[in-house]
Amino acid sequence: MSKRISLPKNWSLKKIGGSLGSELTGLSIQSLKKNDIEVIKKLLAEHLVLFLPDQSPTIDEHVAFGKKFGKLEGHPNISNPNVKHPKIFELAASSGGVADEWHTDMTFLESPPLMSILHMVKCPEVGGDTMWTNLSKAFAALSKPMQDLCKELSALHDAAPHFRPEQMTIHPVVRKHPDGKGDVLYVNEHFTRRIVEMSIEESDMLLKFLTNWVKKSDFTVRHKWQEGTLALWDNRCTQHFVLNDFTGERIIQRVTVMGDVIKPVKKLSYKPWTHNGRFTASSRYDFPLYEYLSKKK
Repeated sequence: MSKRISLPKNWSLKKIGGSLGSELTGLSIQSLKKNDIEVIKKLLAEHLVLFLPDQSPTIDEHVAFGKKFGKLEGHPNISNPNVKHPKIFELAASSGGVADEWHTDMTFLESPPLMSILHMVKCPEVGGDTMWTNLSKAFAALSKPMQDLCKELSALHDAAPHFRPEQMTIHPVVRKHPDGKGDVLYVNEHFTRRIVEMSIEESDMLLKFLTNWVKKSDFTVRHKWQEGTLALWDNRCTQHFVLNDFTGERIIQRVTVMGDVIKPVKKLSYKPWTHNGRFTASSRYDFPLYEYLSKKK
């Protein structure tokens, strides 16, 4: 049980990872009171990922639960194969949907999701686990010189994995923690394309290091699914990844709570790197950034 948060009667909390992740039992999402939701919010802020087994909500119950945490939106680019509810995002692995790259959801948006609530509708007996990583802990473990460098930089994110490369935005490489708990390393291998203030060669080198760094086991938790489990995670300071090591059906349904506001930890002073005043054959790597900046003028 958390040392700082008082749980309602019959609720039980068990940590499953040293860096993040806890299992919360003894509750039913169909019968929660307002104070119960406040407790869940506090637990999520502390543990970053919460697992609620044995829930199996209907789609309407799932959506109603999500609305208690904020405004919901469906996925902007991916249509559901089976479910038609506008607030539900479904991934059916039997149709090829496996999120097997580390990512924070939808960072190509100027205001990405605050949190996500996933319902494991159907899962294989073996494989298909999901991992999460703690981005605050990952940043804190960097050396001071690397921290200082990253705080001075921003990165371009786009929706190219969804075949929408024109959907772009820029976020700081290091953002303020939304709850004031340290700083957050905010780049991911799925949506982050380049460091804005660096040449493509420098950017590739730094991004490769940072996106591999967050995968270290020191920062992560791994969860084996059971059907009917709900997972809630703080999308502002975590990444997640699905292990593509299974056969058969794996069906998830997710509601997404929107409204994140991203702020850098310090004022960014370096200018973007766009061609550096000269056009060469390699300038094509700068075109997406140049196009984004031109539209913002």
